[in-house]
Amino acid sequence: MASYFFDSRLLWKPVQASSTAAERLRHFINDKHGLHLDNYHALHKYSVESYTFWLDLWDFLAIVSSVPPKKVIEKGTMPEVPIWFPDARMNYAENLLYLNDDFVACTAGGETGVVHRYTHRQLRILVRQMACAMRQHGMEKGDRVAGVLNNTITAIVIALATASIGAIYSNTTTDMGTQGILDRYRQIKPRFIFVETEFSYGGSVVNVLAKMTEIFRDLKNHGLQHAITLPSAMTGKEIRIANSSVMSEFLAKDDGSDLIFEQLPFSHPLFILFSSGTSGPPKAMVHSAGGVLLQNKKELILHFGVRPDDTFFQHTTTGWSWHLMLSNFAIGSRIVIFDGSPFYPDISTFLKFVSDQGVSVFGTGPRFLTEVRGRGINPLNIAPFKSLRTISSTGAVLTSSMSAWTQKAFGDNIHLTSSCGGTDICSAFITGSPALPVYAGETQCKSLGMDVRVFDPMGNNLEHTGTPGEMVCARPHPSMPLYFWGDESNKKYRAAYFNIYPGVWRQGDFIVFNPLTKGIRVLGRSDGVLNPSGVRFGAGEIYSVLQDFSATVSDMLCVGQRRAQDEDERVLLFLKMQPGQVLDERLAWCIKNAIRSSLSARHVPTHIFAVDDIPYTSNGKRIETAVKQIVSGIDTKPSETVANPESLELYYKYRDLEPNIPRAKM
Repeated sequence: MASYFFDSRLLWKPVQASSTAAERLRHFINDKHGLHLDNYHALHKYSVESYTFWLDLWDFLAIVSSVPPKKVIEKGTMPEVPIWFPDARMNYAENLLYLNDDFVACTAGGETGVVHRYTHRQLRILVRQMACAMRQHGMEKGDRVAGVLNNTITAIVIALATASIGAIYSNTTTDMGTQGILDRYRQIKPRFIFVETEFSYGGSVVNVLAKMTEIFRDLKNHGLQHAITLPSAMTGKEIRIANSSVMSEFLAKDDGSDLIFEQLPFSHPLFILFSSGTSGPPKAMVHSAGGVLLQNKKELILHFGVRPDDTFFQHTTTGWSWHLMLSNFAIGSRIVIFDGSPFYPDISTFLKFVSDQGVSVFGTGPRFLTEVRGRGINPLNIAPFKSLRTISSTGAVLTSSMSAWTQKAFGDNIHLTSSCGGTDICSAFITGSPALPVYAGETQCKSLGMDVRVFDPMGNNLEHTGTPGEMVCARPHPSMPLYFWGDESNKKYRAAYFNIYPGVWRQGDFIVFNPLTKGIRVLGRSDGVLNPSGVRFGAGEIYSVLQDFSATVSDMLCVGQRRAQDEDERVLLFLKMQPGQVLDERLAWCIKNAIRSSLSARHVPTHIFAVDDIPYTSNGKRIETAVKQIVSGIDTKPSETVANPESLELYYKYRDLEPNIPRAKM
């Protein structure tokens, strides 16, 4: 395949690269080991060639431990997954609660406009009270604790109290369906569960009492001993469910004991996180306390440039990027949480909230940025964003057009980063750096310690050729899952990541490196790679071109179709039109011509259709794989993570295009 065409427009460059944390780390390692690493890329090379890097990082990031590590790794139950820092003893919650002062640790907002502030001292008091009540109810190290919670201070307190004891925490969002929650929690058999009885979104209060009652009843047959309901966030009223406790009763067990941080191995389980489940039962991935802490603190300080005096706002639910948000406590930076829709009552109100809170590092996703752009909103006309220094985008591809628009819309001084990693590793494989320039549509660099490469189907490295391929990680790192819950033989774990390239982690993303800038473009999920006539490319390439049609097209989905009777795959492009706009022959011709001119004739979709809706996960990711299966003749049952499952029904009629489906003529 010919080399990929890169935009390579320079959007931003650091003013004082020498003052960044990544540069301080480089000097720290040079001084410590007598090395001469002269730039970020040399630092990265060292980080993936010497496991000593992780000891260097431990010291540089000032990880709190009762027993510091002397050994980096030893052999684990899987040869691909070693045991990290086997001699160290620490506690995740102790690292996050190291401050005990009256500075604000967390600001909590939501759709009502009411804002609450909690100091570090208040946060510690709340965690102490919760942890003591948990212990009094019999919670022990290794117990599973589940939550179905809104993004509030109480969810944070429950997670940190659980970690202080050494129990294992798992959370789902309140809007997930009953079956989706049970598909997850039946696997891990929680002993404790904390739930909401309602949630608010888009100005509507949704009562989930019946759902929680059914969940309690079911999980009682799977080891559940304690079920606790939280009071209404709107009224403060406590609602009792049969065979459960209300929060005030649960906390009444607090006897005033001190907050104790159990000293545990680096690899002690902290979280059980679940895959999306869009292509099968959700995988229960067990993550270590040390791995999450070390990797998250690395990402925040070295790649996002977070400082102790910063305010960090990751717009998220408790089911996406939440762990990264929590780790800001370990830096001393203030976090902002928001419960509800950013579109209620309107986007302008939400953007003003970001500015008013003095947010310096704002985490969001391309879907939100696309909405702002699509509605013709100029953020700087709404608020000054005087404190904003960094915008971090993740969850989907940030195209060249969208990155250029975002840079202009929020100001030339903003460091715009994008990253790619995920729940699988609680971290990023490729990410940003305040010490490097930003180019349109490109992720700046490989994350430190992550040996990222680009493989072709035969396992050859394409990194320096400018040719797209599979993103892999050729070396272990500390935040790989410890194991999948219930996967005693590690069969599912190995099949998920090591079945294509033995011994090498395959993430499932299709990427290409720019040999000139050393930046990376994410082209989409590799299981959704388009392959007409043997030419492989990612849907993200098509989406990038279509950003120039945002006045008429509000959203898009591009998939390959290969039915049983088809000798080759063909590309179908589905468009959701802006209100009042239609897909006619001229627009279809213009889109095809733009794709042909920007990419190649081989990228041009065979058919373009207008649809009423595009399917997304609750985390804001387009669901390409399920649509590809549907149009290729495979019946698909929507998982509970599909935010709009009814939208999938729209695509069944495209299985048989000839002669029944009308389309724009070229």
